[in-house]
Amino acid sequence: MPSSVPTFDELIEGCTRSAVHMEMRDSYAVDYEEGPFAQWRNGFRHNPGDRASWWRPWLDLIQETVGRGVVVRRARIVSEPVSEYTRFLHEGTFTNVAAGEQVRWLPRRRASGIALPGNDFWLFDGRWVHWNHFAGEGSWTGEEITDDAAAAKLCAEAFEAVWSSAIPHDQYEIR
Repeated sequence: MPSSVPTFDELIEGCTRSAVHMEMRDSYAVDYEEGPFAQWRNGFRHNPGDRASWWRPWLDLIQETVGRGVVVRRARIVSEPVSEYTRFLHEGTFTNVAAGEQVRWLPRRRASGIALPGNDFWLFDGRWVHWNHFAGEGSWTGEEITDDAAAAKLCAEAFEAVWSSAIPHDQYEIR
């Protein structure tokens, strides 16, 4: 990969207008969530009054990004009835919202008419696409970062179509 391609950290720290994230899997098995997911399965729930205990440093980064005037939006396409993992995500999403992210949920059955990219992605300032690749069981297998105009256009159009049909987090009821 050429050195002119920024890293994810450089992209989020350097974006000036928007950062959108599309998640389309019903479960993820990423290393940094193994402990929190197991704790949640055993009954742990975040205390809304104890912000210091929430997912760090991610939420600090989002709060700083939103503080710079960047609009950060996350759309999740989910199957219903939802997976156990989606329940875990949903119950903890209030922390993302508190940090400044706007989050919406789209039941997969309502996404049938939307052309979607094959992978989860971040799109920064409508230009840079950060693709996330996952194995079948949900483990992260790598990333790709591109400023290909066609990829950025596909992601922007897909995200906006999902966003306009999706349900705001505080209104989405788990089924």
